[in-house]
Amino acid sequence: MERWARPARRESEDSLPRRTSNECCYEDLLTKTSWCNAEYAYREIERGRADGNKLALWWRAKIQSILFCIGCYIHLHRSKVIFVGALFLAVCGFGMKLAKLETNVEKLWVEEGGRLERELQYTFDTLGKGARSASQLIIQSPKHSEMNILTQEHIQLHLNVSLLATQVSVDMFDVTWKFKDICFVENFPSFETYADYIFENLMPCTIITPLDCFWEGSKLLGPENPIYIPQLDEPLVWTKTDPYALLEHPTLKSYFPEGIKDMLDDSGIGHGYQDRPCLNPYDPDCPSKAPNKISKEIPNFPSLMTGGCSGYAKEYMDWPEELIMGGIKKNESDHIISAEALETIFLLKSEKNMYDNWKNHQRVSHIKWTEEKAKEILDAWQKEFTKVVRNSEPNHPTQDVNAFSEASMNQVLAEFSETSLPDVIGGYLLMVLFAFLTMVKFTDGVKSQGGVGLLGVLLISATVVASLGFCAFIGIQFNASTTQVLPFLALGLGVDDMFLLVHSSASLPAEMPTLIKTGELLKRTGVCVFMTSLNNMGAFLLAAIIPIPALRSLCIQFAIIVVFNFLSVILIFPAILAVDLDRRDKKRVDIFCCLTSSSANRVVTIQPSPISDSPDLNRNRRNQQTPMETRITLHSTVETVTHIGDNVSDHCVTVVQPSTTMTCTTTPDGRDSSNMRTGVRSSSTRTLLRQDSVNEHVACWRDNRKKFKCWQWSLSGFVKKYYAPFLMNKFVKAFVILIFAGFLGVSVFGVMQVEDGLDLTDVVPTGTREQDFLQSRLKYFSYYDIYAVTMGDFDYPNNQKLLYEYHQEFRNIPEIIKNADGSLPKFWLDYFREWLLHIQEAFDMNKANGTLTQDGCHVTASDKGMIGYNLIIQTGEVLRPINTDLFHTQRLVDSEGIINPKAFYNYLTAWVNIDAMSYEVSQGAIHPSVPPIASHTLEKYCKSNVAAAKELNYTQLPFYVHDVYTTEDYIRLIKEVRNISERYAAKGIPNYPSGIPFTFWEQYIKLRHYLLLSLVCVFTSTFIIIGVLLFNPWAAFLLVLVLLMITVELFGFMGFIGVKMSAIPAVTLIISVGFGVEFTVHTLYAFLTSIGDHDRRVSMALASTFSPVLDGGISTLLGVVLLARSDFEIVVMYFFEVMSALVVIGLLNGLVLFPVILSIIGPDAEVRPHHQATRLSTPSPPPSPVPEHNYITRQYDKNRDFTGMSVSGMRDNRRRQMHEEHVEILRPEVVVENRLPKDYRTRRSSRRHSHRKSRRAHRDSRNFNTSMHSTPPIAQPRHETTVTTTSCVRIVHGCVDDIENQNFYQTEKEDDLKIEELEYNVDDDDSTL
Repeated sequence: MERWARPARRESEDSLPRRTSNECCYEDLLTKTSWCNAEYAYREIERGRADGNKLALWWRAKIQSILFCIGCYIHLHRSKVIFVGALFLAVCGFGMKLAKLETNVEKLWVEEGGRLERELQYTFDTLGKGARSASQLIIQSPKHSEMNILTQEHIQLHLNVSLLATQVSVDMFDVTWKFKDICFVENFPSFETYADYIFENLMPCTIITPLDCFWEGSKLLGPENPIYIPQLDEPLVWTKTDPYALLEHPTLKSYFPEGIKDMLDDSGIGHGYQDRPCLNPYDPDCPSKAPNKISKEIPNFPSLMTGGCSGYAKEYMDWPEELIMGGIKKNESDHIISAEALETIFLLKSEKNMYDNWKNHQRVSHIKWTEEKAKEILDAWQKEFTKVVRNSEPNHPTQDVNAFSEASMNQVLAEFSETSLPDVIGGYLLMVLFAFLTMVKFTDGVKSQGGVGLLGVLLISATVVASLGFCAFIGIQFNASTTQVLPFLALGLGVDDMFLLVHSSASLPAEMPTLIKTGELLKRTGVCVFMTSLNNMGAFLLAAIIPIPALRSLCIQFAIIVVFNFLSVILIFPAILAVDLDRRDKKRVDIFCCLTSSSANRVVTIQPSPISDSPDLNRNRRNQQTPMETRITLHSTVETVTHIGDNVSDHCVTVVQPSTTMTCTTTPDGRDSSNMRTGVRSSSTRTLLRQDSVNEHVACWRDNRKKFKCWQWSLSGFVKKYYAPFLMNKFVKAFVILIFAGFLGVSVFGVMQVEDGLDLTDVVPTGTREQDFLQSRLKYFSYYDIYAVTMGDFDYPNNQKLLYEYHQEFRNIPEIIKNADGSLPKFWLDYFREWLLHIQEAFDMNKANGTLTQDGCHVTASDKGMIGYNLIIQTGEVLRPINTDLFHTQRLVDSEGIINPKAFYNYLTAWVNIDAMSYEVSQGAIHPSVPPIASHTLEKYCKSNVAAAKELNYTQLPFYVHDVYTTEDYIRLIKEVRNISERYAAKGIPNYPSGIPFTFWEQYIKLRHYLLLSLVCVFTSTFIIIGVLLFNPWAAFLLVLVLLMITVELFGFMGFIGVKMSAIPAVTLIISVGFGVEFTVHTLYAFLTSIGDHDRRVSMALASTFSPVLDGGISTLLGVVLLARSDFEIVVMYFFEVMSALVVIGLLNGLVLFPVILSIIGPDAEVRPHHQATRLSTPSPPPSPVPEHNYITRQYDKNRDFTGMSVSGMRDNRRRQMHEEHVEILRPEVVVENRLPKDYRTRRSSRRHSHRKSRRAHRDSRNFNTSMHSTPPIAQPRHETTVTTTSCVRIVHGCVDDIENQNFYQTEKEDDLKIEELEYNVDDDDSTL
């Protein structure tokens, strides 16, 4: 620590030799005028000394004035600002407790405010929450491609896994929930007999499986608890039950009503599975009716499974081959040769059905049964199902068995949405380390700003948390994009402006009063911070045009973070810098502020020596008093000690000159003032150095610089000396233009390679079973179920033909699965009509044999005939619901297949209640629900009134689609279906399509349109914002041009690495404009505010902005680097790789291409001196006939010993002392000599002579204004130049009567002014004036 603190110097001393701080400040004002002071530049143009953009300077002067006042206020109240800012951030940070994480895919990726959202909302409002059923899937696929899975061994493996899946159970709420408790079961009509008990327990779960082609498929149907009937020798299970034989059993005939036989025939249940071939004919349980029971032949699996399989109800449950087999290969006769995958689907109850089914059951009577509890049970069972299946055959040599469910997908998305705390901490630690290493100075503990870097990163981190908390306060929901990406990008984006402020603070003149340094810092850099923040906020807000909720919330959150970062960087971080300025003024060591630099407290006592012969000496000798001469060789804090004899006058004047000599002359007055000591403070290490010591120090410094060159190297110096001159070479410019033109052409080609879409496999973690499942499903089973939904405000009874036409129109879509004869699967109106035709047929038969007459019904009439009679006489009128006159004239369905319109809703009530199985199979989802009918009312009672159903406002027409693999396939399918929907909507059918393809892929239809619209808005916004703030349309155009190139190059990069166009890359492209501004606008601003030709201005701009821009780019890269560790491919590819490419592309364009463009066709400077000068003319100091002095008043006790007290200690106690002293600060003098004098004494004499001639001019001003009243030296090329700056301080010791008239605040501040002696030789090869 001592070694680090020892070399600490004052902040004006970076090295020796160097240019004076006065020159630096003056040089910046004359060469970068509008950067330092736009108001001064404006006045110079008004005075006719230069030309320029007066409107831009006037506007910026107003902004700079506001920023300067803010900075000064912050400096004065820095502690309060930090406290209030920290309190505000803490309050906003508490809003994180209100954060809500949204994982519902429909709410995240469905176009907000679009037709799809309206359609989904209509479905939700009509059917209610949780109306959609869930499903569990098992996929068996080969580990090696091109393997035929249609073999006995592989199908037997599928059977074993499926059997294991049906045995899954979970314990929740003190109840064991099995598969039968939660699966979807087709409704079976009630007969109010013992048959109801039998069929209630015998009706199986609905399972879509290729095993239904075989008798072994019955093993999945159970029931788990066999049904024992006393009259039967064996229990009733599907593996041994023949429904027809059960009805014909002599002792059970009485249990089954007459209509049950017709129901079995209509549904196709028939003999159940007893007549299907056995997978293993050697199984002892293989039924005798199996085709291969006797022959023991292994079935021809490809031939048997061609055309698909059927469930236990063959007429209703027809499973297409595309639904249960994948990778199918067929011969010329369209028969299956082989297949590579098998799939089984287990249908589960929906949340609503689960709740309704158990709400009045005794099993849940002890708990408060709700839909939420039903959902928890379903989710838990699905997770257990997935776990059991995946662990069933983990080490099979040739087959891979995997399972997936909606609950598993939701769990993956929930895990994806969780913020990775180790990655966030690691990224922030990387940022802290980078900021520390960037700002720390290992060779100077006082000038080091490592603590500022640490506090800056912590501040930005707290700002990110506070801004997200504010988002939670106002109700913006979080999602996976927010949690996975936002913490990293926000930190990198916020630290950019912090680096700019730190780099700019290092360039402030050391002699500038500390009180205004913070204001000056904001005055210079606040405009850039304001421009970038305003532009980024505009870009992110305009990116919200893309109506995808997940990305819209991300963009709004980004915009809010930009605002919070801007406020923190403009208000709180300058207060931290102000505190750091105090630390450096007090020579405190960085980080360890309680320690003081060893050089800060080093005191060299100046001893007197006799003065050489002079007239002054002769006069003093006559008064018998010997004046003393003191030589100062080294000091950090100087305390001069002057011994005075017994006879002194009332006043003693000590003259301290920045030369090699200090002389004290006294006039005796008889007062006893022996041993009086006078302390004189100097503000610079070089103030009172001897010339020979300076030369020795310079030589030592040169040697050390060569020895420790790596420590003295700086990026800014490298850019100024090497990079900028190299880049401004005309051949290099041409090469850069050609390279980037080629890069742009390649990028355009890459843009053409970008495809639309987002693979679901990218959304799940890499290398997981979920990803394996999705890859297998995408490869082998590219099918989905879709629905054509018809809405209310439609006359269903009188527009049945139009409804049939609408259904048949979907036959023209090739992706829809059709029957073997090319027809479409039946929908609810088909099933409804067919049932009525069967009823009409039974009625006609009973009418013909006389069991049904107009007057009534005979007991021998059939059940269906009785139902037909009751339906025939329905009028559909409220006042007269029944009319027996219709007995002879009415038909349920006319010759054209149209259901009687007048009694349509009466018939609908009867169909849904009586033929419940066909209604369930139709998936009609008719709403409103039809009124119930008492069991067997229509079958037993003649002339019964049938209540009419309410007018329909929702029905579904189900379809299966397949052979959709790419996004282009989905878009084509969606467009074809939408065309049909829109065409028939114009004909009067209010309708819309529904299904997963529309939910996830419809966004791609307009995505590129929205992207183009957003980019146009963003570029326009950037052009307007930059153009208005700079009042330079050409500069804004060039900036937008480079930003457009960055966007195109990034777009092309996406095409080459395989990124597909979706909402995520679209937002990244829009965000790239905001990030690109960070890499370009600082250079543009520095270029406009510099003076000179184009090449000179580019060099100056790069020298001042290259380092902060590069640091900002590296900080952004560090902010996203840990995203590479993510398990989600979408995070790695779509965020880490793309954002890293954005940083690299932005830096290359901003620091290589853009400077070249500016040097060739860049806009003119804002301030242009006459005659093409490279700087403004040096102003002459105004005449001052009456000299004015600056006085610093000190009080001291004449009896107090000041030997051990420093100047700072005297200043702190001066108001408490009895006597006073005046320090008179005279104007410094600069003397420039073209050659080094041969004789040192001659040179010193010349200097004193020059000093006497200009002393009066040095007393003209009482204000220390380095920019307006200093005359900088002008370097002469190829000459050795000696620059001598002389300052004089007169300290008057004695009583002063007017001390109370001095302003104490002004005294304290003026006492802090640095009075530097600046006498040194400058060699052309070491530094430049």
